[in-house]
Amino acid sequence: MVSFKKSDLNSFQERIRVATLFVTFCFLILLTRLIWLQIVSHNKYSVLAENNRIALIPAPANRGLLIDRNGIVIGRNYSALTLDVNAEEIKVNIDQLIDELSEIILISPRDRRNFKRSLEDSRNMGTFPLRSMLTEAETARFMANRYRFPGVEIRARNFREYPYNELASHLIGYIGRVSLRDKERMQLEIENGKFEDDPNALQTSFLPGIQYVGKIGLEQKYETVLRGTPGYDQVEITAGGKPVRTLSSFPSTPGKNIILSVDIKLQYLVEQLYGNFRGAFVAIEPETGDVLAFVSKPNFNPNDFVEGIDSATWKELNESKEKPLYNRPLKGIYPPGSTYKPFMALGALETKKRTPSQTIFDPGYFDFGNNTFRDDKKGGHGTVDMQKSIVDSCDTYYYMLAKDMGVNTIHDFMKPLGLGQITGIDLEGESRGVLPSTAWKRNTFKKPEQQKWYEGETISLGIGQGYNAFTILQLAHALANVVNNGVVMKPHLVKAIEDPFTRHKELTTPKESYRIDIKPDNIEVIKRAMIEVNKTGTGATAFKDASFQAGGKTGTAQVFSLNAKEYKQGSTAEFLRDHALFIAFAPADKPTIVIAMVVENAGFGAQYAAPIARKALDYYLEGKWPKEVPEWKRAP
Repeated sequence: MVSFKKSDLNSFQERIRVATLFVTFCFLILLTRLIWLQIVSHNKYSVLAENNRIALIPAPANRGLLIDRNGIVIGRNYSALTLDVNAEEIKVNIDQLIDELSEIILISPRDRRNFKRSLEDSRNMGTFPLRSMLTEAETARFMANRYRFPGVEIRARNFREYPYNELASHLIGYIGRVSLRDKERMQLEIENGKFEDDPNALQTSFLPGIQYVGKIGLEQKYETVLRGTPGYDQVEITAGGKPVRTLSSFPSTPGKNIILSVDIKLQYLVEQLYGNFRGAFVAIEPETGDVLAFVSKPNFNPNDFVEGIDSATWKELNESKEKPLYNRPLKGIYPPGSTYKPFMALGALETKKRTPSQTIFDPGYFDFGNNTFRDDKKGGHGTVDMQKSIVDSCDTYYYMLAKDMGVNTIHDFMKPLGLGQITGIDLEGESRGVLPSTAWKRNTFKKPEQQKWYEGETISLGIGQGYNAFTILQLAHALANVVNNGVVMKPHLVKAIEDPFTRHKELTTPKESYRIDIKPDNIEVIKRAMIEVNKTGTGATAFKDASFQAGGKTGTAQVFSLNAKEYKQGSTAEFLRDHALFIAFAPADKPTIVIAMVVENAGFGAQYAAPIARKALDYYLEGKWPKEVPEWKRAP
């Protein structure tokens, strides 16, 4: 019989107690974990399990149309077949997959690059088109080999199309594939409650359902209006990811249409009239603020950007001296030249620095200190009153006027007109320009000697030179405010938002912004002088035999300082030649259109700018179409 010592028994019992405590402790851990999983975290893991069983397949929404004021569609959608790849289901190397697909479907290097860029931007999550607009033969070949390519499908997709190619490209803009930055921005919009009124917006399908977004122009500015709300199908799937049945569907909501204020025929006409010249042209309806034309030349083809622009075209656009991607009416700032004189004259009347009949004598120059400011007419214009100063474009009159008014008085009068100010037009990236003042100079320059305003700097402001630099949009807006008797309407490219189902239209700018206190009699003085410009002055040749009365003012703006040398157009390098400017309004009695324009490096405004404005007014007011411009073809 085996006997145990008492010490051994105690040791054994101690080990039993330790083991029991350890087992109990482990059991408590398991029990705690079970309670945590089954009770505390039940909702979380229930959702995860459900998500493993249910997939949400996004359904992109139809994008709204872009329609001009006369019903012509300039941005639309069309359906085509695409070869889509679900990156999450691909088990082989992407390059190997594309090589194998290339054996049955043509896949260009551009298609390959765009697809890889989409994968990188989205971190290999989601479904992306590898090839768009498949032919019937390509579709048939793929379907016969479909079993070889799990995760690759052919689907019908909507694509954006701009049927008139380069026409109005800077105002329309373009759409492009959603980037990672776009997704992050939209996620922030959701989190900030921007789509709180939209029942589908917070669904997980919302972001995957948005595959294209506006990048610039109206496509960007009205992105949330145009894109609509994506829908989705809730599908039950097997553990292998194969769809079993559709549980529910949430249809997408198409985007709203935007009705432009632009007359696309007028836009087309002006773009054709510019030919190979560079420049900007803006036409506005004063009473409403409707922008009738918004021309930037040269322009580009927005269709090149929709599916990703190829590197050769991108390089050509970016490196061109012509700067076709630069939105000149919105961002380009120019010295206004003599087109500034009517505004200066109006300011003189309002501040009582001049009366209409008050005269000065012009010997052809104005001396100030040690500087001589010369008039463009040798020998001068003789005795000059306000009307003659505008009709004959007398520089000396405005040298003297600028000195008498002073820079701050000029600034304070011009600011409410909108010169050197953001107009608030419905496009992103508008330039402010420069309306100089003593405060502006102090805040702009760093060195004390640069911050001081010298009285001699005021003189050249009177003829629209010096620090003056405005956008063509601002010039058109300012003239519209004057001929509209001081009633300021915010310029806008979109007149209304249209519901695609009810056709109900909501105006974007239903009322005036503010009013400028300008005496109607003073406005009439300026209008009469500008009308005379087109009768006997610098605009007379361009407006000869016009069937309507129009006011105008030509301008020629220096691009660089001559340093007292004589300017010679032919011997000056092209990009250093003077800009040709023109502003106009018509009809004279009740203007329905104002124009501001610049033809870059063309020379004299009367010779190169005014004739374009005349033909634009002939069309808009009289329906006349120039013979040298191809006939317009209405959109279907």
